[in-house]
Amino acid sequence: MPKNRHPHHTQQRKGNSRTRLYIGVGVAFIAVVLFGAAAYVAAQENEQEAALANAQPPLNTATTTPTGPDAYATLSLQAQDAIVYDLTNGQVLYAKNAYQTHPLASITKLLTLYAAANTLSPAATITMSPDSVAAVNDTADTGFSAGETFSFEDLARLTLAASSNSGAEAIAEAAATAQQKSNATLLANAASAIGLTQTSATNATGLDINSQVSGGYGSAHDVAVLAGALLKKAPKIAAATTQPTVSIQSNQGVTHTFSNTDLDVTHIPDPLLSKTGYTDLAGGNLVVVYDAAINHPVAVVVLGSTETGRFTDVQQLVSATLAHFAGVTPHATASSTPS
Repeated sequence: MPKNRHPHHTQQRKGNSRTRLYIGVGVAFIAVVLFGAAAYVAAQENEQEAALANAQPPLNTATTTPTGPDAYATLSLQAQDAIVYDLTNGQVLYAKNAYQTHPLASITKLLTLYAAANTLSPAATITMSPDSVAAVNDTADTGFSAGETFSFEDLARLTLAASSNSGAEAIAEAAATAQQKSNATLLANAASAIGLTQTSATNATGLDINSQVSGGYGSAHDVAVLAGALLKKAPKIAAATTQPTVSIQSNQGVTHTFSNTDLDVTHIPDPLLSKTGYTDLAGGNLVVVYDAAINHPVAVVVLGSTETGRFTDVQQLVSATLAHFAGVTPHATASSTPS
């Protein structure tokens, strides 16, 4: 016969069960609160670390800035826009409105020849069409005959050094025909291929279309990048622009000799490329690439200067850049008056 349970014992057991239940719930609640707090703190720390990382500037491990005085501090340029751009690592050594678009004038021919060099072989035959021969605007456009032929490399050398509009037209026609594209599309694709986001061209020469519209536009930064790309792609063509004159012979045996439009190029130390540009809309433009050391090309660009001021502007920038690498203050640059 089962023993009778005392009512007091039963109530005590129930009370103990409730107590254990309350303690368990309390412990679980505290654990949840502590876990949530820890997670919140960890999330805050992660956010702070991310914010710190985003605030830090990217590390430039390839700087070409020596310790010393600012070599560019006393410059007095006539150009509206300018840049000194280290082509070995993409460092901007000096900038003045360097990302502002400006009419390029004949500097557009750098883009024309870069586009063609990526399409035509050096020995490809270029024929002077009636349209290209009719593009007579400068001395370097005279003496050509419709139907006269040249190798691409020879005509490109003359076109760049003497700034021949006839040569640029003939080369663009040949390259556009080879790609089955219009001249404008040919140039747009070439600009896009090397990331020239501020460059556009509607003709191969850069000549003003009218008193309001230029044939080509770009920034000083884009011109520096473009000059470096052409130098790398076609060094033999670029080398012609470092000589006082250029002379080529057509396949018909006719010799064409013209002067370099940059008569000051011989005053640049170790020049690798030079290109002038001048129209009413553009003013005086000039880009020079020179070797600042062994295999250390630096591009110097001025846009919107005067016809003669572009040369003294570039001389100032080159002198300042030489002083920059030497870590000294540059001497005043003597003015030159090119013909």
